[in-house]
Amino acid sequence: MIKSMTFAAMHFSIAFAVAWALTGDWAVGGAVALVEPAINSVAYIFHERIWAGYKKSGRLSWKAGVAAA
Repeated sequence: MIKSMTFAAMHFSIAFAVAWALTGDWAVGGAVALVEPAINSVAYIFHERIWAGYKKSGRLSWKAGVAAA
């Protein structure tokens, strides 16, 4: 758990620093640092579904990894 928290803090800090360095705006840096990990979290779910489907069928398909409801 601590490892995950320190990684999240590092990720936030890097995202903030890069956005601030590129724009010079603290608000933009903060917004990017909050929004980017949130979008990445959603993208991770789709990546896992695609990967699970690939491992199951040998083909790339995001639907292959989705469990039937």
